[in-house]
Amino acid sequence: MSNRILVVLAHPDLAASRVNRAMVEAVRDLPGITVHDLFAAYPEGPLDVAREQALVAAHDILVFQHPLFWYSAPARLKEWQERVLAWGWAYGPGGEALVGKTFFSAVSTGAPQQAYQAGGVANFGLSEFLRPFQQMATYVRMNFAAPFVYHGAMTVDEAGIAAHAAAWRQHLQTLVQADAVELAA
Repeated sequence: MSNRILVVLAHPDLAASRVNRAMVEAVRDLPGITVHDLFAAYPEGPLDVAREQALVAAHDILVFQHPLFWYSAPARLKEWQERVLAWGWAYGPGGEALVGKTFFSAVSTGAPQQAYQAGGVANFGLSEFLRPFQQMATYVRMNFAAPFVYHGAMTVDEAGIAAHAAAWRQHLQTLVQADAVELAA
């Protein structure tokens, strides 16, 4: 069994990103992985919905890779959800294009992990901020898998970035070769 993975990358300034850029560079050459940078594909103008739907349809696993911006995703990814996950394609009558596919988030946060808990700066666990993505997957009948998270992107050193990028590469390699994807609890 071999899975095809679509990584929908949504970082408005990838060149300035240390963590997300390293993650992309670590997996771009892997067979079975398509990294689709929304900001590079659409620097201006609207999304090509038919193109985006064809990309999703050609893959078994959908990943949203992005930094956590104001406790959510960058606006371009929200636009992608609103336009690509259309009535009659992703949900509603005839909307079965995503049934049985797997979805997970690959998220980086600027703050350390302890910020994402009751009493921390963010006041909630990261899973609470990712809940809309979980509901999206549930609504379109995808399998929701555990997120791949990096906390503390603002203060990480180069060794930490390299280790995270290597772990990301290994994670995706494992998923490409997996018979089944481990789902979130």
